[in-house]
Amino acid sequence: MRTWLKRGADAVGVGLFAALFLNFILQITARFAFNRPLPWTDELAVILYIWVILWAAAFMVPAKEHVMFDLVYGLAGKRTQRGMLVLGSAMIGALAAYALPGSWDYVRFMAREGTPVLGLPFMWVFIPFVLLLIALVVRSILQIIAVVRRRSGEVV
Repeated sequence: MRTWLKRGADAVGVGLFAALFLNFILQITARFAFNRPLPWTDELAVILYIWVILWAAAFMVPAKEHVMFDLVYGLAGKRTQRGMLVLGSAMIGALAAYALPGSWDYVRFMAREGTPVLGLPFMWVFIPFVLLLIALVVRSILQIIAVVRRRSGEVV
């Protein structure tokens, strides 16, 4: 099931990036080949860019591939590394969980406003941020469980 979910998330990410790329090609063609810029392509590019970045960070890029400051971590012993991982994961998970209700309220509030050109409710523009927060909470919990069970200091 985990593999199926990963492939599904990757497929959505690829689809979002393909849509962004095709939108970009359309935008360039309309502007430079026909001298008729399409205003909606700029707005769609921004929306798709937000979705691509946040979707990838939430579901596609493994935690060990994210930016880490591991200078001190690499010098520490195994037990200290495990403690740092648990503490760091707990902090990230707690902050994301704390931000989740307020972020969700804001996203729901923004449903009443639409984007200037497409008229798409802003809720659909900002919802990937809520998904990212949920993913951070889940990843943090899974990281803590992995460290405690495996007695390993490796990022999952």
